[in-house]
Amino acid sequence: MEKLKLNKNQYYDAIYRAAKKNDRKSFRKLFLRLHDRDQHEVFHLLYPEKKQMIANFLTPEEFSDLFEWMTIEDQEYVVNYFPKAFLAKLFNTMPTDDVVKFLKQSANIEQSYPLGLMNEKKRVRVEELLSYQLETAGSIMTKEFVSVNQNQTASEVIAFLRQVGNHAETVYYIYVLDNQADLVGVLSLRDLILSPEEEIMQNTMSRQIVSVPVDMDQEEVARVIQDYDLLAAPVVEDDNTMIGIVTVDDVMDILENEVTEDFRDIAAIRRSNKPKEEGALQKAKARTPWIVILIFLGMLNGGLISSFEETLESVVLLAAFIPVMMDTAGNVGTQSLAVSVRNLNVEKDEKQSLWKTIRKEFGAGILIGIAAAIVIFLIIAIFYQNVTLAFIVGFSLLFTISFSTVVGAVIPAIADKLHVDPAVASGPFITTINDALGLMLYFSIATSLIHVL
Repeated sequence: MEKLKLNKNQYYDAIYRAAKKNDRKSFRKLFLRLHDRDQHEVFHLLYPEKKQMIANFLTPEEFSDLFEWMTIEDQEYVVNYFPKAFLAKLFNTMPTDDVVKFLKQSANIEQSYPLGLMNEKKRVRVEELLSYQLETAGSIMTKEFVSVNQNQTASEVIAFLRQVGNHAETVYYIYVLDNQADLVGVLSLRDLILSPEEEIMQNTMSRQIVSVPVDMDQEEVARVIQDYDLLAAPVVEDDNTMIGIVTVDDVMDILENEVTEDFRDIAAIRRSNKPKEEGALQKAKARTPWIVILIFLGMLNGGLISSFEETLESVVLLAAFIPVMMDTAGNVGTQSLAVSVRNLNVEKDEKQSLWKTIRKEFGAGILIGIAAAIVIFLIIAIFYQNVTLAFIVGFSLLFTISFSTVVGAVIPAIADKLHVDPAVASGPFITTINDALGLMLYFSIATSLIHVL
């Protein structure tokens, strides 16, 4: 691994030296051997004046694949400092959905500037996609797909693919339309190649079509592509007219963002469009409201401890195990919360999913509780030589863990039913509730057995 990294660094250094010397031939030879992702890494690390020289080293067609991999900051730099003629060819070459993605993500570039550089055909397509509601299938689809008529033969379709293949987002799926442009079938490139030359598409295509409506939420689109293991999903209007496709690479970022949002919800952190650019003040403003709420909820624990003051005064050693009870309850509840939030996002039958999650989490909680109770019982019995205290702590831990898993599973489901943002069921909130639950069970059992201690 170290050798591979060393070779990579040496290779990058050779590219930087070529850029420093303005050696176009050497730069192109070295740079174009790299994967697009590695090309972006090199571009990102170049000095600003050398970044601008890339316009002289690469053609817009070569640069278009690199542009897709760039951060929004690097993309904005390119638009601000590269020559207009270069940018015009770049935007006209890029896939329409990638252009739309950039225009929607960029907060510092006026959309009118890139749109003004495009030819009329490209601009009309981009403006059409921009008109769709945000975070829907229409807003992330591309119109560069391969469609053929159901009466065309395999040989005709193959010849057609040779003409349009370079301009399509993907050629692996060929979509079959009727004379009204309605989607009636689909076939893979493999099926097409293996078909007899004179066989018409109507006889070769699969009629088992998995399509998505143009107004479907982008996260649902991502789930469809994931569930059916597709490379692309056709997008259709209400009348089944096909208008575009959403490819798997388009939804990968969506799934990643969804996971990020779930983790932010669990941590009680508000969502941000640019988390990497947030300063200390923005981060503090996002987290402070929850912390203040949790301070007041945390005072419940103080009140609970005060209400069992007599029990604590009778057996001071009980206080030594309060942190164990609270920490274990919070940790178990947070684990259960993560499972519950995921199930809410994945399962289609919410009612069945809720009860299944509760049963499984409660069962897991009992088993975990038994194991934890045995461990803590042995520790207290051996080191403190107090079997009764060991029984109280172990029995309390068993009940606390069992019920904490249920709390962690139920609260997100309740929030979802009430149409409340999942952040309401965040990790710190669950932890605070389970702390109080654990203390109440612990001191209630201890109080009932205080005469034995």
